[in-house]
Amino acid sequence: MTLSTRRIEAMCLRHLYILKGSWPRLLEMAYWPAVNMVVWGFTNRFFAEHSTWVAQAGGILIGAVLLWDVMFRGNLGVALSFLEEMWSRNLGHLSVSPLRPHELVISMLTMSLIRTVIGVLPAALLAIPLYHYSIFTLGAPLVAFWFCLMVSGWAMGLAVSALVLRFGLGAESLAWVLIFAMAPLAGIYYPISTLPAWLQPVAWALPPAHVFEGMRAVVFEGDMRLDLLASALALNALYLALGAGLFLWAWHGARVRGALLNVGE
Repeated sequence: MTLSTRRIEAMCLRHLYILKGSWPRLLEMAYWPAVNMVVWGFTNRFFAEHSTWVAQAGGILIGAVLLWDVMFRGNLGVALSFLEEMWSRNLGHLSVSPLRPHELVISMLTMSLIRTVIGVLPAALLAIPLYHYSIFTLGAPLVAFWFCLMVSGWAMGLAVSALVLRFGLGAESLAWVLIFAMAPLAGIYYPISTLPAWLQPVAWALPPAHVFEGMRAVVFEGDMRLDLLASALALNALYLALGAGLFLWAWHGARVRGALLNVGE
């Protein structure tokens, strides 16, 4: 067997050119380690100062993980429904069918809900025998938390779909990148007060921060913070409108340019 260093260099150069021409790919390479470091750095900092916090409410972290997965699955449910149409080169067919853009959006949101229920419900039920924790003990507030996080995921999924429609499949990794970039600011495992003072206003501008603070209020104080719920609903309405508007704008622009016929290539 012969070995050609020139052929090896040529293949490496090909992939380097791909990376050079795709900022989402470059961002993804650096962002996973950075986000993990930031999330668990804040978590470690909080636990170091409040060592008995978890012991005061058994299962609080499991509940937080399950609720976070609602938003994660909500986002992926929208983005993957759209990406599957791109991967199958079906957008051109949809663009010339009687299907209206807002009907496409509603179908994506519906599929997101179905995917989320299929993904999260078994995990929630499995936590009962394994860890003796049931997230359903949250009662009625659980419905509000679920709804708010689903809408947050929908807004992000629509925005990601718009970016993919605008920049092509090179941006498909944003379906995972953007949702995890929000994780350090969402206060999933620790209160927003743990964040540096200059980051707290940014966190409060995101609906998940209000949801997870509300969850902790229910668990530790037995109090449903209606002010946090109202803030989450208002922010979700704003972001969902922006996400839907961005998607419809990108769809219309691609249709005018005729890009839907070969957007998956």
